[in-house]
Amino acid sequence: MAERVEVLLTEKEVDERIQAIGEQISKDYEGKEVHLICVLKGGAFFMCELAKRITVPVSMDFMSVSSYGSSTVSSGSIKIVKDLDDSIMGKHVLIVEDIVDTGRTLSHLMKLLKDRNPESLALCTLLDKPDRRVVQVPVDYTCFQIPDEFVVGYGLDYAQRYRNLPYIGVVKFD
Repeated sequence: MAERVEVLLTEKEVDERIQAIGEQISKDYEGKEVHLICVLKGGAFFMCELAKRITVPVSMDFMSVSSYGSSTVSSGSIKIVKDLDDSIMGKHVLIVEDIVDTGRTLSHLMKLLKDRNPESLALCTLLDKPDRRVVQVPVDYTCFQIPDEFVVGYGLDYAQRYRNLPYIGVVKFD
């Protein structure tokens, strides 16, 4: 079965929206330093572009987590594959995600990070699929709400491919 990718959001649309979100974050964190935490791998492209557009001081760290349980249904529990390098105690933390889907894994991750006593904890996502939400998570900054489609590009992949597309596309199977 062959697949093709149809453009959902153009490179220009994505770039303009990230600029606007960066400006809003800069305003909201004025006079503070924001500590960005990227959830690997998909969030890396978005976090790098977002960080370039934030004008307040920024520090960054990375986590890699995986859901375990059935391959089709996340248990909501996570296994930390790569933990943070530094403590987040007393920091203004902004989790940067590529996509919020069911909310199960992210809900667990947010609880784990909140237990590490940051000054504040917020969530920024490139894409949000509210129709798939099973567990509600507070999304503070959303670039785009999208329909329940399988999307790739800008860090999102299908079988480790298409992450490098400069736009968001929908995978279609012929």
